[in-house]
Amino acid sequence: VGVQMRLEFLQRTFWAVTQQDLDCFVIDHNGFILISKRPQEMGRFLGEVDGALMTQLLSVRVFSQVTMYDYQAMCKPSSPRHNAAQPLVSPLPALLSATRWLVDELWLLLLEWSAWGSWHAGGGADAPPLLSVPPAHKHKKQDQLQPCDTEYPVFLHQAAIREANGIIECGACRKMFVMQQIPKSNLLLLVTDSICDCSVFPPVLQKATEVKYILAVLQDVRG
Repeated sequence: VGVQMRLEFLQRTFWAVTQQDLDCFVIDHNGFILISKRPQEMGRFLGEVDGALMTQLLSVRVFSQVTMYDYQAMCKPSSPRHNAAQPLVSPLPALLSATRWLVDELWLLLLEWSAWGSWHAGGGADAPPLLSVPPAHKHKKQDQLQPCDTEYPVFLHQAAIREANGIIECGACRKMFVMQQIPKSNLLLLVTDSICDCSVFPPVLQKATEVKYILAVLQDVRG
């Protein structure tokens, strides 16, 4: 047996009992905002909205950071690194470049020979060329993705800590906060003052980064 409650009703009831000069958040055990004064913040990670508050919660061990891995991610291919020692490592690039130059020269020679032969066969310069070269079309270069492994941080609430409070030093002002776990749920109530500006703290992001293995790094250096 449970109770079903619409989010709009819960928000109205929640804001009816809170003061207007306070910032109140209801977040889940992973730090994602469920209720906020500003609708655009709902569903976002707390560290993106208030980096100072999330940094403080990490420092007092309300949250812990865990690294997770995605073995089915897609990444942009890394640009090859060129250096002066590259021709000494492998002669293949020089051989490919020479072959490409030779093919281009033969193609131009065939075009000139074909145009000269058609001019004589037609009896003058008014004869149409035997071979015409279509204009080159420029295609928009699109980003190509390749399979890769990535790692990204995940933040977990420490269930043993149900209450916490503290003061955040933000330079010109001090910001107080109070955290309390909502009973019989995985939700946390956060209350801070909205007057102090703590924008000096950078946001705490859950950005994924590509995992570079030793073999892949060696291939990039040699490539």
